[in-house]
Amino acid sequence: MFSRISRLGVRLLREGRAETRAGNLLSSRGSLYQDHVNQHSTPVVTPTLQSLRNVLFSTATSGDQDGSGQEKEKISVTFVNKDGSEKTISVPIGMSMLEAAHENDIELEGACEGSLACSTCHVIVMDVNDYNKLEEPTDEENDMLDLAFGLTETSRLGCQVIAKPELDGMRLALPAATRNFAVDGYVPKPH
Repeated sequence: MFSRISRLGVRLLREGRAETRAGNLLSSRGSLYQDHVNQHSTPVVTPTLQSLRNVLFSTATSGDQDGSGQEKEKISVTFVNKDGSEKTISVPIGMSMLEAAHENDIELEGACEGSLACSTCHVIVMDVNDYNKLEEPTDEENDMLDLAFGLTETSRLGCQVIAKPELDGMRLALPAATRNFAVDGYVPKPH
């Protein structure tokens, strides 16, 4: 579902850019024609389109550049696997830890694809100071955490932990097991 929203957002962004280019072309054609267009058309980028872009692009997507072509700011996050091995990755600001794990082949399940309908992306924030920098979990997240295997005081759902600059250097432990009520032993592939 997230990928469909992302594709829709990309299409809207492209259409908005095309409209902007068309508006710029019209402005170079002469003031008489431009006056006619101004009287009989709506603004090139409407406030509704702008707010829709803000909603659709509120989280980071895969890739290293934002819409303006500038390099995204990233933080360093270390995932500690069940066997104790560690993997440190760079995560763009605004991306969830679930998305980052999937993009970097870290075994964080995420059966519901980040829709707060399971607890399979359960992670344990290893430093209480980092945990305290996170926003408070919502009631929906707490309900799902109640179903998580190996729940701790610093447990969160990876889909709800969003990268921000003050979390640079954060360490997340993966629990020894997950509870996936779909099919026992089924391991979904990241999307």
